Formats: sequence, structure tokens, C-alpha cells
Amino acid sequence: MKIDWNRRTCARRGHVTYAPTEDTLRERLHAATALGDAWRCLRCGDFALGEPYGTGPAADAPLVPRGKALRDVIIMRFLAVERILRGLFVLMAAVAVWKFSNSRNSVHDLFDEYLTVFRPVARHFHYDLDHSPVVDTIRKTFEYRHSTLVVAAAALCVYALIEIVEGVALWMLKRWGEYLAVVATAAFLPLEIYELTEKISWLKIGTLVLNVLAVLYILLSKRLFGLRGGHAAFEAERHSASLMEVQTAAGAVA
Repeated sequence: MKIDWNRRTCARRGHVTYAPTEDTLRERLHAATALGDAWRCLRCGDFALGEPYGTGPAADAPLVPRGKALRDVIIMRFLAVERILRGLFVLMAAVAVWKFSNSRNSVHDLFDEYLTVFRPVARHFHYDLDHSPVVDTIRKTFEYRHSTLVVAAAALCVYALIEIVEGVALWMLKRWGEYLAVVATAAFLPLEIYELTEKISWLKIGTLVLNVLAVLYILLSKRLFGLRGGHAAFEAERHSASLMEVQTAAGAVA
């Protein structure tokens, strides 16, 4: 079953009505009912009772995402949420690394204490805890210098900040945020590919595929870096869409 995102969005956020000053379009968008005046929604095309939310020339009608444009907004918001959550996760990792760098000795002692407690249990299940890959990795972290851990924490903070700013900009549908998303995501693709050469996992593969698709989608749909006519074509498309909103909702043919 095909989902009508226009009506679904209106059901969640409400209708967007507009009264143009042009008499012909105004008559097509307006309907007199027994319950009062009704105006056609610029998103879903249904009539809604009550006063219009805006009025003015048709050229100044609000650009209400609908159809393909609305789908693009939903995809960009999905990418925005993913970026913000990733940034918050990386930020928590940065805080953990910074705290560990300042209390490494106490953490090391606590780790050895718990390792002593669990060693007999592991031996009972015939598991060599002392030569476990996880235990070996944790022990290696205790050998890192304090300065190295501080630099790592700072780098993680910068990366988290980029991800959060990128996510907020994508949520607000800012064009500079789309450029930032493409540049930042593409810059880390070689690192993700290198990690796959070290160890393959479905999580790494899924992350790489998602980032590649995100870069291609934003590049092509938003016409960045001169693609498909560049910024001029993108603005022309938006302007024509703002003019077409009233005409389409009124049933006019361009």
C-alpha cells in the first residue's frame, strides 16, 4: 500500500492554508460551507475550516514540501537524527577517555582486582581469561601515555562537534549543512574502508554503505558543487515550486 506522506504529515502537523490576492486563484482555494469558510491545504490539497494561515500574492506563498520534496525532507531529517545520535555517542566516548586518562592507575587496580575474582570462574568453564583478546586490548590501553589519551579525547570531541553541528544543520535544512555533511562524511570514508581491511563486520559494512548513499543522495538531490545545474538550478527549482504550490492546490495547469 502506497503511503500518502502529504496527508500523514498534515495529520501530525496540521494543514497549511493560504489566501492569494489574485481573485481567480482565491476563488479556487476558497469554499463556503455551512460550518464556515474553508481553504485548501497547500500540502495535501484537502479543504480545512477556519481562517487561512497566510495571505498575499501567489508568488509569496510559502514553500510547503509535498510529494518528492516532502520525501526529501523526511530523508534529510532521518540523516540529521543519525548524525546527532552518533555525535552524542562519540562525545560520551571522549568524556570516558578523558576521565580514564586522569584515573588510569585506579582503574588499572580495579581491573586487576575484578580479573582475580573472575579468573577461577573462567577456569571452571575452561576459558583462558589471561589470554583473552578483550583482556589483552584493555591491558594495552593502560600502556598509553597520558598525553596520548588527552589528544585522543580532544580528537573525539572535535569529531562529535562536527557530527552534532552537521545533524542540526541538516534538520534545519540549511544548505551549508548539506555541504558540511558531504565533505565531512566523504573525508572519513577512507578510514572506514581501512577499518574493513583490518576486520570485517556487518555494522562496519552497513555504516559504510549508509554514508556512501548519503553522500550521493545529498550531492545529486541538492545539486551541490555545480552538479545538475548547481545552486542556480536549485534556487530556480525552489522558486518555481513556490509559484506552483498555489496553482497545483487550486487545480490549475501550468
